[in-house]
Amino acid sequence: MGARVVLVARDKVRGDQTLRRLRARGTGADHRLHLADLSRLGEMKRVAAEIAAAEPRIDVLINNAGALFNSRRVTEDGLEYTFAVNHMAYFVVALGLRERLAASAPARIINTASNAHRGARLKFDDLQSERKYTGFVAYSRSKLCNILFTRELARRLEGTGVTANSLHPGFVASRFGDASGGVLGLAFPFFKLLAISPQKGAETIVYLASSPDAAVVNGGYFYKCRPATPSSAAQDEAAAGRLWAESARIAGVPPELG
Repeated sequence: MGARVVLVARDKVRGDQTLRRLRARGTGADHRLHLADLSRLGEMKRVAAEIAAAEPRIDVLINNAGALFNSRRVTEDGLEYTFAVNHMAYFVVALGLRERLAASAPARIINTASNAHRGARLKFDDLQSERKYTGFVAYSRSKLCNILFTRELARRLEGTGVTANSLHPGFVASRFGDASGGVLGLAFPFFKLLAISPQKGAETIVYLASSPDAAVVNGGYFYKCRPATPSSAAQDEAAAGRLWAESARIAGVPPELG
C-alpha cells in the first residue's frame, strides 16, 4: 500500500534483517529502524523522543511489543517484566508521540491486545504481581490493561483527529513465547501447531491501520476485522481511569497528559 515503516527493535541483527526485507519490496519508501529495550522506562521515553524528532508526521502508531514469562522477573525500574513490556511500553510511547500524531491528524493508534484478557481482573494493590505470580495470569492482566488503556486514551483523544483502537489478532505462530522459559517455553512449540500464520494474524492490524471504515471508530475492540465485545472488566471506565493515573505515576508524567 506504499506505507513507510518505522520499526522499533531491541535486536539489531533481526531489526536489520527486517529492514532489508522491507526494502526488498521495492516500494522506494525510506523505512527506518530504531533500537530500544521496551522493558525500560528510560528507553521507552528515549525512542519515542527520537522518533518524534526524526519524523515530520506519523499517520499510524502500532503498539505490538509483547511477551510472556514463566517465572516472575523484575526490570531495572522495579517493574514486573510482563507489565512493563506489554502495558507500560504502550502507554509511554503513545504519550511520547501524541503531539506528532495530533499534528498529523487524521491519525490512528492501534494497540495489540488479546482475548486472553477474558477472566482477568486488575489488582491495583498488586499490579506488579509481587504477592502471587503465574505467567499466564500476568499476561492476561497485561492484555486487560491494553484494552482499558485504549478506552481511556480514546476518550482523551476525542476531538483531536486521532483515534485509538485495540484488537485480538488470534493465536499467531510468531516468535511469541519462545523465550518464556519453564513449562511454558517447552509447550509453546506444540501449541503453535494449531496457530495461524503471522500474515493472517496481521490482517486486523492492517485493517485498523488502513481501512476507511475504521477511520471513524474510536475506543473499539476488534477481532477478524470486525468489532468485538471485550469482557465486562475491560469495559470498566473507572478502572480505565485508575490504570491511567497509576501508569502516569509510574512513568513520571502528569496524569493530565494525553
